Amino acid sequence: MEPAETQAQTILGKGSRVEGKLTFDGSVRLDGEIEGEIDAQESVLIGESAVVSAQIRANTVIIKGEVSGDVTARKRVELRAPAKLIGNISTPSLVIQEGVVFEGHCSMGTAENKADKSDKKVTPFPREDRPVAVRMSSEATK
Repeated sequence: MEPAETQAQTILGKGSRVEGKLTFDGSVRLDGEIEGEIDAQESVLIGESAVVSAQIRANTVIIKGEVSGDVTARKRVELRAPAKLIGNISTPSLVIQEGVVFEGHCSMGTAENKADKSDKKVTPFPREDRPVAVRMSSEATK
């Protein structure tokens, strides 16, 4: 298990159902049904059995279950199989494992970085003289 999985200070287990705004000072693991808003100072782990319909805000968000809603992480978002996320992500760091379903938009960077960039002219990366071949493919499973 990852450190975020073993250090949860609060656990809402399988079979629990919560509606409303949830606020946590530390880390939380959610394995039940949650509807509303989730705000944690540290990490939020959405377990495989969890079904969440909520806006999520935390330092780190790890999703293994089903989430419908926007996710904002100050440090990192991880989507681990068999996760399903229908919503938008805002985070400086994103990891998506094979087998994950993600439908939405992703914005990477912090609020401070976005404010700084709005005042600056974008400079393209320098081009190299040799040609570069790129091959991209994508497969989505449902």
